[in-house]
Amino acid sequence: MKACIVQPHYSTEYQDSDALFAWEMEMLDACDGSMDIIVFPEACDVPALAKTREEYEASVAKYQAPLLQKARETAKRCNATLFINLSSYNPGGLRNTTYAIDPTGEVVGRYDKEHLTPGEESKMGKEAGYTYEHSEPTVIEIDGVRYGFLTCYDFYFYENFAHIARKGVDVIIGCSHQRSDTHRALEIITAFCAYQCNAYVLRSSVSMDETSDIGGGSMVVSPKGEVLVNMESRVGKVCVDFDPHNKYYKPAGFGNPPAAHYEYIEQGRRPWKYRAAGSAIVLDDEKMPYPRICAHRGFNTVAPENGMPAFGSAVAMGAEEIEFDLWYTKDGEIVSIHDDCLERVSTGMGRVWEHTYEELLQYDFGVKFGKEFAGLRILKFEEILKKFACHCIMNIHIKTVNNDVEYDEALLDKIVALIDKYDCRKYVYFMSGNDHFLSLAQRRVPDITRCCGGGDAPMEIVERAIRYGCKKVQLFMEYYNEAMIQKAHEHGIRCNYFYCDDPEQAKRMLAMGIDTVLTNDYQCVSDAIRNS
Repeated sequence: MKACIVQPHYSTEYQDSDALFAWEMEMLDACDGSMDIIVFPEACDVPALAKTREEYEASVAKYQAPLLQKARETAKRCNATLFINLSSYNPGGLRNTTYAIDPTGEVVGRYDKEHLTPGEESKMGKEAGYTYEHSEPTVIEIDGVRYGFLTCYDFYFYENFAHIARKGVDVIIGCSHQRSDTHRALEIITAFCAYQCNAYVLRSSVSMDETSDIGGGSMVVSPKGEVLVNMESRVGKVCVDFDPHNKYYKPAGFGNPPAAHYEYIEQGRRPWKYRAAGSAIVLDDEKMPYPRICAHRGFNTVAPENGMPAFGSAVAMGAEEIEFDLWYTKDGEIVSIHDDCLERVSTGMGRVWEHTYEELLQYDFGVKFGKEFAGLRILKFEEILKKFACHCIMNIHIKTVNNDVEYDEALLDKIVALIDKYDCRKYVYFMSGNDHFLSLAQRRVPDITRCCGGGDAPMEIVERAIRYGCKKVQLFMEYYNEAMIQKAHEHGIRCNYFYCDDPEQAKRMLAMGIDTVLTNDYQCVSDAIRNS
């Protein structure tokens, strides 16, 4: 595969814009059918320094549309995949956007720059606020190649590299405008990115001057961190052949099997030291020590069950785990509620799945607990993840109509997609007494821990857990004995107990070998256990 990287001259004089724009159009015309990937730099529609917002918007209005049209024609004429960074129009303002154009000339994807400089924020107005929202790395697959993206300032936020690496990209497109780093510094940054992500980095930038030691640095770097070509400050284009699927694997520590660098790093990651939320990030389910106290439906003796106040109270008090229930709505939304009927916990009536999500929002899910919680609405699963992902272990009770009904694969896929969106696979486990669901989860997502519930055969829970490869069982009230606990432990299976609100009984349960006690009264039980 041949990549063509374009590096134009950049000017700090706004009156040079027309000449620089004309050069970009000529370079698009100069591309030919030998090229498979073509990459242009950041802000092609602002080819010279725009000192004011008015100049910026005037450049975009004048150059964005013809550049995008010419880029589409070029991709089609050359039968190539072309990436060009321009502004895009959105409600509220402009965005800094990399367009992915396939060999048919169609725009098949866009990447909006995640890390805006203060200057960009001032030019883009309120639309810049999107950068403060949670987002997944953008991945676009074209002709079997998976592309990831970084734009200029994005390259400095190396904590994001691990986030990109787990998406398994082959090539990272880096449309850049870095104008203050030396060629050597740019090589270091780009090579580090390629090595961390096990991907080729195709970086296109702008030349400040052909004699300058800063800026420029359009280059191609391999997953080994090898610089295959570096234009430094030369103006023009350069082509290089590479195989996007030729990855680099090294021993994951001395004497260990080969792995990508990021996989090796993940094995030893210490969350408090490296993750973005510091000490709010806890150890994952495999590393979190036992015994544990799990807040059943949150701290539901002080706030309405399966609600944000209950979950927040439990996490704030130090709960290692929270437990909640998931049902689906008529329109396929995933919501947290225990009962299949609405009457006990809300002002609504009927079955959960008989209502759309918007209809459920009309009901009050707090007032029946107490007037101080009036107005509380039903929670979506994503809202729980968005607030508490990686801040606690989540015992997710997947609710089913009855144990004879097959679980909808599309619903499971949706739940898993949300878990992946918030990078939470290691912090959740599925609890279900439905053997059909346990079997489905074992086939579809074997790496997400399963916990076997009592279902229709509570005294056979350990045997069923072994059958479905469950790492946990959730013993229920009187349906257990010490022999079951012992057998579970002999097979490496952890034992939950549902449920106990008596501190002295909780102590006895732990003495019997229970690993995790579910409780409605988190503080009372937790204090007793921790002070014993």
